[in-house]
Amino acid sequence: MSKTPANHGKLITPAVVKQVKDLASHNTPTRIIGLKTGRTESSIYGIASSNNISLKPTNQSPYGTKKK
Repeated sequence: MSKTPANHGKLITPAVVKQVKDLASHNTPTRIIGLKTGRTESSIYGIASSNNISLKPTNQSPYGTKKK
């Protein structure tokens, strides 16, 4: 069984939401965001979903836009 994170069961504060938003805007991987905030990867997905934060990398071009 895996070890529970340090913040397991604690409320999500606005400071955590701001930290997730800042890290996501710098293209930080979800796993690393979880480690920095002391939360699980699925918790980060939940925080992002409920606060309209995009976890998709912004430095990648969309499909089909590469020149041949």
